[in-house]
Amino acid sequence: MSISVNTMRAIDHWVGVPLCAVASPVVALMDSIKNVFGRGPDEPRKLLFIELSEMGSAILVDPAMRNAQARGAELFFLIFKSNRASLTLLNTVKPENIFTIDSSSLGGLIKDTLKFLLLARKHRIDTVIDLELFSRFTALLTGLCGARRRVGYHIFHGEGLWRGFMLTRKVHYNPHIHITKNFLSLIHAAFAKKIEVPFSKIHIADSEVRLEQAVINPTVLNQIRERIEKLSGSFGIQFKQGGQRLILVNPNASDLLPQRRWAQQRFSELIQGLNQRYPNDLILITGSPAEFQYVEKVRSVANVKNALNFAGQVSFAELPALYTLSDVMVTNDSGPGHFSAVTPLRTVVLFGPETPALYGSVGKSIAITANLACSPCVSAANHRKTPCHDNVCMQAITVTQVLEKMVHQLNEADQERAR
Repeated sequence: MSISVNTMRAIDHWVGVPLCAVASPVVALMDSIKNVFGRGPDEPRKLLFIELSEMGSAILVDPAMRNAQARGAELFFLIFKSNRASLTLLNTVKPENIFTIDSSSLGGLIKDTLKFLLLARKHRIDTVIDLELFSRFTALLTGLCGARRRVGYHIFHGEGLWRGFMLTRKVHYNPHIHITKNFLSLIHAAFAKKIEVPFSKIHIADSEVRLEQAVINPTVLNQIRERIEKLSGSFGIQFKQGGQRLILVNPNASDLLPQRRWAQQRFSELIQGLNQRYPNDLILITGSPAEFQYVEKVRSVANVKNALNFAGQVSFAELPALYTLSDVMVTNDSGPGHFSAVTPLRTVVLFGPETPALYGSVGKSIAITANLACSPCVSAANHRKTPCHDNVCMQAITVTQVLEKMVHQLNEADQERAR
């Protein structure tokens, strides 16, 4: 039986807080004993990142990882097994240096946690950066993995997010700058020559938030192209890559935060609007294999010949190839908005419970948000859990608004492709 998100939150609070209280003095004692025998390396040499639950964050942290790599650190990463694939899009971390935890069952979670604590010592990890926003579980992993230098977000005088005193370099989390800059502030703290209270007393320029592009295998690119042309041909659609535009519509969002979803009916109406303006172009409605029926409802209501259900037609590893072949994608605030940023694809991303100021795509993207007084209603302070059951913030985004931005992005794509 898989562990639900709410169960994870409950365990993290009710079990995590007392465990952090017990572990903090134990970790302090271990540090004191180690310091008797030496201080360890002056700079991070073997640096482990911990980011378990967010696939998109594995992309957003890439500038920080490359920053650490450029300073000479060997990179390691710990992530939930179900999210491991997100690290393969850019391959910044060597596959053998990626550790995973199975979150599908409590038994698997405990087993892999203990295994990780042994592996961290075996690899002599000297520095850990906890990327999670105030998770007690990752605080415990950080404190107990044996690393001397432990970096992460600390609450200082705030209330409600206490997770012990296991960090040696405490960083102030800033909800008013993009999360990528917050991640870069952790790198500064890890490599700083002297302690700052709080870290990080630096300016992070926009130019530092630069995402590398994925290397696309030409064979995979041709396979996806042929798959699209074959599928469209089976429905009597004469589509030739390069001759017509390829538009992606991603209507779903993960169950982690269903309030992020724009209504299926709106997506169907958007597809109709796109088809009226671009009647000769192909629209692929994307999603995972599990989202096939959800996507099919969007397609059937739209009832547009040139709009096809493409859910489950590509693997995660093939996404960069699909995005490279496409012109524009519209999506809810979810993983695809970040995964596509490693390609030239232009996107329109719809935000409601979250804010693009913090989690916007760093690719060629336009964010749309209603800017309601209650938005964003999810944050580090509530562990991304909202009482909202009526996502007016998403309902307030109109089809006309989205269509206008899609047309803009398609015009830009036309210029780039010299159409």
